Amino acid sequence: MATTAERAPTIYHHPRAEGGLSSWLTTVDHKRIGVMYGYTAFTFFLIGGLEALLLRIHLAQANSEFLTAGAYNALFTMHGTTMIFLVVMPLASAFMNYLLPLQLGARDVAFPRLNALSFWIFLFGGIFLYSTFLFGSALPPSYPGGAAVGNMPINGGPGGFDFLASAPNGGWFGYQPHAGPDFSQGTVLDYWAFGLQILGLASLISAVNFIVTVFNMRAKGMRLLRMPVFCWTTLVTAFLLLFSLPIIAVALFMVTFDRQFGAVFFDPAVGGDPILWQHLFWLFGHPEVYILIIPAFGIVSEVVPVFSRKPLFGYAAMVFSTIAIAFLGFGVWAHHMFASGIPPVAQAAFGLGTMTIAIPTGIKIFNWLGTIWLGRLRLKTPMLFCLGMIAMFVIGGLSGVTHAVVPSDWQQTDTYYIVAHFHYVIFGGSLFAFFGGFYYWYPKLRGRLMSEKLGKLHFWLTFIGFNLTFAPMHWLGLQGMVRRTWKYGADFGLERWNRLSTVGSFIIALAVLVFLFNWWRSKTKGDVAGLDPWDARTLEWTIPNPTPEYNYAVVPVVSELDDFWHRKYTEDPEGRPVRRPDADQLITRLEFEGLNPPEPIPLPRPSYFPIVLAAGIPLISWGLVYHLTAWGKALVAIGVILVLGGATGWGIEPLFDEALTEVDDSPEAVPTR
Repeated sequence: MATTAERAPTIYHHPRAEGGLSSWLTTVDHKRIGVMYGYTAFTFFLIGGLEALLLRIHLAQANSEFLTAGAYNALFTMHGTTMIFLVVMPLASAFMNYLLPLQLGARDVAFPRLNALSFWIFLFGGIFLYSTFLFGSALPPSYPGGAAVGNMPINGGPGGFDFLASAPNGGWFGYQPHAGPDFSQGTVLDYWAFGLQILGLASLISAVNFIVTVFNMRAKGMRLLRMPVFCWTTLVTAFLLLFSLPIIAVALFMVTFDRQFGAVFFDPAVGGDPILWQHLFWLFGHPEVYILIIPAFGIVSEVVPVFSRKPLFGYAAMVFSTIAIAFLGFGVWAHHMFASGIPPVAQAAFGLGTMTIAIPTGIKIFNWLGTIWLGRLRLKTPMLFCLGMIAMFVIGGLSGVTHAVVPSDWQQTDTYYIVAHFHYVIFGGSLFAFFGGFYYWYPKLRGRLMSEKLGKLHFWLTFIGFNLTFAPMHWLGLQGMVRRTWKYGADFGLERWNRLSTVGSFIIALAVLVFLFNWWRSKTKGDVAGLDPWDARTLEWTIPNPTPEYNYAVVPVVSELDDFWHRKYTEDPEGRPVRRPDADQLITRLEFEGLNPPEPIPLPRPSYFPIVLAAGIPLISWGLVYHLTAWGKALVAIGVILVLGGATGWGIEPLFDEALTEVDDSPEAVPTR
């Protein structure tokens, strides 16, 4: 009779999943999808970073002619759009996809194929958006090069890189009517509107999937208030997406109908209302800020207790403050609009709302500090990044609260003070936490640890470069430097601070190169991690590293919050944690059992249909941009055929292969334990 030590686990799945390119194109494994989200988002991070470096080179000198006006407008628009929709949101999705089932004790998300569909839609949405550099035009056919609308140059003029001008140029917020058909008559903003619709659809699908996964796929015994905080932040973020994305979808439909079919939703000359766009956009846009930062809160809430060697202080308060932030986030959108002429009563109400939302955010900060207080700190790279996140987010939060003071907000609106605030919150908040989370969970990917020396060098270069880049922008804004300005005069006294910012941006670029080298080196030369390299607290560390394809050999049963930690530790009479004598044997046994399932595990069948369905969506969008041409109509027809064909095949193809899921229950087929 075979024993567990003599046989490999019996995993039933389709041969297409074994390896090679087809295994990635057809995968429905949440871990692989998370990895693909991560690689794709980081690629866009490098592209967005290159755009930022070009902007900083241009702004390092007064009256610079490094970029043309058209290239500058396109680069700041694409940088903002890329970092928000193609970097931070999908990086959060990468962590959510990979970790949510593991932390819940599940073998996959609720809808594996829907999960794959969301990734492929996201990827094709990013490709569609960036195809504007190849196919888009910032000028209508009747405009000669170098033309202008009002006093704003659209293209040409002195400077270089004018080939970059064929990209969206109306800001990531697409304010109307400037981004409407009267003032932006090319196709680039059509690409922007359709691209955001595609990306929003991908996020909406993921949100539904994550919500169902949390409510239906938790391990036995895992009540809602026993879930890790990262699972809570995933759930809250999913609800934010579910309620906010339809708002921007409606607004983008209005823009599309204005631009493509002659509607006048935002044209004030014929009764339209451009302020309506601002309301709709910021009804989405301010919850979007919390969509970007709340997953980072979850990562910090997982990492800080592990490296403080203490439970998270105020777990319930952390959970309910997260929910409060999400709820209040829908009630403060008009503080982006104080300068738009809304009534004083509305200004006062939204100013108070902006002050109020600082309360649950402050609760989080004090909970993290309470966790660190009197902890036995280990200043490993993940902890350094999370401590940096807390510090940078506090600075960004304090500068944000000043927007609640209406006269102060009037002064700060459309200045570099806002640029500084936003980057302290999103880069200093989200991206610092994501880097910390990557170092922390890297063993789940490769079974190895990343280099601590290179990791700490990466952190300090990032920390120094970040502050050198964005701290001076507070002073630039208060001195009157307008954001999105193509040039500034030498007599304004802004050149010194801009040069410091540019130096800082290149230090950040150097830090990213260090990270890439560390990632590349650690894949083969990093120290072997083992099952529990950090002395962690949550379920994902009870299974071998790298994570097996089936996640759990046996679906776990949970008895309390931080269940894994309580299996390793008890308390002495004074309430101090004491490691159990059999903790090391427990880890050895968990690793052995995790590699030797007691029974065959059927896995979902890989499928080509998600990628086929997703491929039709950008084709339809390209066709609609050029719907007046014969080939545009042909693209719409081909896209519709792909969508319908993919959906039909999806409905017919079984989720599991029946022949492969037949279980051999003979004694030789079932290992003994």
